[in-house]
Amino acid sequence: MGISYASVGLVGCGLDTYWPQFAGLRDTLLDYQEVIRKHMERPSLNVIDAGLADDVPKSREIAASLRAAGIGLLVIYVATYSLSSTLVPLVRDLGVPVLLLNVQPSENIDYEYLNSLPDKAAMTGLWLSYCQACSIPEFSCVLNRAAIPYRIVTGHLSDDRVWKELDEWAIALYAVTSLRHSNIGFLGHYYCGMMDVYTDLRAMSFVFGTHAEIIEMCELKALRDAVTEYEVRAKIEEFNEAFDVSPACLRHELEKAARTSAAIDHLVYDHGLDALAYYYEGHGGNDYENIVASMIAGCTLLTGRGMPTAGECEVKNAHAMKIMSLLGAGGSFSEFYAMDFKDDVVLLGHDGPAHFNMAEGRVSLVPLTVYHGKPGKGLSIQMTVKYGPVTLLSVCEGKDGVFLLAAEGESVPGPTLQIGNTNSRYRFSCHAGEFVERWSLNGPSHHCAIGVGHIASELEKVAFLLGIPFVKIA
Repeated sequence: MGISYASVGLVGCGLDTYWPQFAGLRDTLLDYQEVIRKHMERPSLNVIDAGLADDVPKSREIAASLRAAGIGLLVIYVATYSLSSTLVPLVRDLGVPVLLLNVQPSENIDYEYLNSLPDKAAMTGLWLSYCQACSIPEFSCVLNRAAIPYRIVTGHLSDDRVWKELDEWAIALYAVTSLRHSNIGFLGHYYCGMMDVYTDLRAMSFVFGTHAEIIEMCELKALRDAVTEYEVRAKIEEFNEAFDVSPACLRHELEKAARTSAAIDHLVYDHGLDALAYYYEGHGGNDYENIVASMIAGCTLLTGRGMPTAGECEVKNAHAMKIMSLLGAGGSFSEFYAMDFKDDVVLLGHDGPAHFNMAEGRVSLVPLTVYHGKPGKGLSIQMTVKYGPVTLLSVCEGKDGVFLLAAEGESVPGPTLQIGNTNSRYRFSCHAGEFVERWSLNGPSHHCAIGVGHIASELEKVAFLLGIPFVKIA
């Protein structure tokens, strides 16, 4: 289930002709590269520093070693001017996205000091350590002509924006690498007629690298039938720890939800699941209907612990929620509810699994005498997403393929309906009605994932690493 780290290759690019001409230049550049390596290091990122590529044979040698290491991103520190022929073996043979570091030692050259040096070779050597921008157009030309995806980070070694960018790339790479090792469970079937939710599982696997594990409801029933009374009592204790359990929740409903929650835990373990999309209806109050009607509490526990579950078998949104979770933003199941034109906010929520760690205050577990548009009755989650910055994410299937759609906004206080749902008020930079129009014109399904914080920049990097388009509603 998932991975513990991602691997990135770090390579400096230089020109071997300089080393005998300018004493100490190569060592100085390697020292700067070491500064970059130390800043990039983190538990979730295995940084493989392959040294300095300064001619074609060295580039070929480095490419072979990094290919064997299975990196997911190539970070090229343009240490000084470097020939594009040095770049080609790296980018051609590795076949991974490229990040060019146009990062000089400090914010400016000390012109007075350099001009005062009597040794013009020493002066030139110091200038060459600031010569990153010289190769950036040349490298970009070659990469564009070769149709190799790349991005550029520009700044200096004391520039916080540089380190913020590299942090975001590290987080995005971890998310993408983890997705490629993830199993997404598909339990039951789609909500009949909800055509925007119907999904090409093959496309999801090709784009994200996820494996779709199709699971039978009868397997969940067999696991549920085997749940012990001890497990039921333990689950009810979990409910009380994670939720404010309403006194109106009947004991038999709590036990039913607890039994189902324990069974889902076994299902997740048995299949090595990293996310789950589910829906079922059953018939006439049969066992399957009773099971599905008791899943919300247990699926909310899983979602809040990094194993997102999406109702109505919304596989695309299970992926969106998983991306949010891997980026550390949570990821709660949601849909557009209504618009408040007086307060200029959009209401979003859902009657299914929520992310209890994203709540403003405690999450309530409440009874519903009827589910909204679904058969059965049972326990549901009632909460508001914590106030402050949020990001919406939808995994979309357009006529040209899969893409990510995102928007940044704010979760704001105000009245919401207490109907056993996750219900929140969101304000965006444009008018509420305009936002819904602009969002909808991109053709997403009616579900989306809500994450805390403004993380559109990280999501754009995720899309780049996946090789798919990214659309942001400004």
